[in-house]
Amino acid sequence: MTTITIDNKEYDLDKLSDEAKAQIVSIQFVDAELQRVNAQAAVLQTARVAYAKGLTDILAKEHPGTDSLVFGS
Repeated sequence: MTTITIDNKEYDLDKLSDEAKAQIVSIQFVDAELQRVNAQAAVLQTARVAYAKGLTDILAKEHPGTDSLVFGS
């Protein structure tokens, strides 16, 4: 017997309707996509920080003596 817990209640998967099982599959898909998108967002944010640092370094070399630039997120 395979069970799933939803709202602190255990359900036997074999006894759920096909409609309920389809909803579970959809939730699992969305959870996996959210995890993937969040990981991708973290990678993109890291890249943005690196690009902004690179730009700041270039501008400091090209325009010495100017105030440092700060990029917002």
